[in-house]
Amino acid sequence: MSERSDEIESAIPAPRETSFFYGHTAAEATLLSAYKSGHIPHAWLIGGAQGIGKATLAYRMAKFVLGHPDPSSVDVQSAANLDVAPDNIAARKVAAGSHGGLLTLARTLNEKGVLRSVITVDESRETIPFFGSTAAIAGWRICIVDTVDELNANASNALLKILEEPPAQSLFFLVSHAPARVLATIQSRCRKLMLRPLSAGDVLRAAAQATQTSPPDPALREASEAADGSVARALALLDGEALGLQQRTSALLESLPHVDPRALHALGDALPLNDRVALRTFMDTIDRWLTAHLHAPDVQANLPRLARLAQVWEKINQSARETEAFNLERKPLVFSVFGLLAEATMGSQPQAS
Repeated sequence: MSERSDEIESAIPAPRETSFFYGHTAAEATLLSAYKSGHIPHAWLIGGAQGIGKATLAYRMAKFVLGHPDPSSVDVQSAANLDVAPDNIAARKVAAGSHGGLLTLARTLNEKGVLRSVITVDESRETIPFFGSTAAIAGWRICIVDTVDELNANASNALLKILEEPPAQSLFFLVSHAPARVLATIQSRCRKLMLRPLSAGDVLRAAAQATQTSPPDPALREASEAADGSVARALALLDGEALGLQQRTSALLESLPHVDPRALHALGDALPLNDRVALRTFMDTIDRWLTAHLHAPDVQANLPRLARLAQVWEKINQSARETEAFNLERKPLVFSVFGLLAEATMGSQPQAS
């Protein structure tokens, strides 16, 4: 993609650093109300499409709780939302990644400096000393898992142990792009909080603030309208090449189960090595297509087909993570993805009369 996409990506604040928040007022109110009650559930599964603000909401709640540790205080009881003053020391430490009361589980770099494709059991086991220690910091301890979809089997089991017997004043926020795929035993120990895609107006306002671009900008407006409620997607689509890549991928998806090898070759050529924006745009388009089909009424009523598509979803996302982690050639991934999707959708099309 162009140099502009790299500039846009580098300018986007990480969820822990984000100070603005648009939409999801009902979800925010649910968290705030639970905290005000003094009996907040210890674990929350925050689910929804990628890039709509799930991790940002988790960090926003963490800043509020760590900045206002007494739920019965006047500041908490009178709060209308989870806004925290910019000069709040707890919020500043969360944004900087230096607060002793917050642990984040996410994919890390391996010994060769390459981003792992999963969250390992060693990372998950960090919860044991974090929640077991009393000397580091008094008060609340919060763990954000971003994302729980990327936990490997052993890491999921290690997290489950601490979820089963949570210490006092502990909170877990598990971010998931596919909450239905989360281990059932983990789901059962969490309060579910599902986020819907943002309105185009909210996407536009958030993207404008992230990039410090005036809302009337035509490119920003077009990207926001094509983003299906995702700020991250809108920011990626600000690059015209990314928007074209999304449209080409969508067109090939619409032709399934038929695939044109020449078109797949061309699509693979449009995904060069080292271009993370292009790869993420491609996979984001695939994920949205799969998510829509997994929730379609005819698929929900057809358990074998539902299981088949869910299996394909898991294989495709694992392959994509490995491709990104090891910076592998993109063209084999393109052919593998469309081969799996063609096989999964074969026979699901209506027959011509």
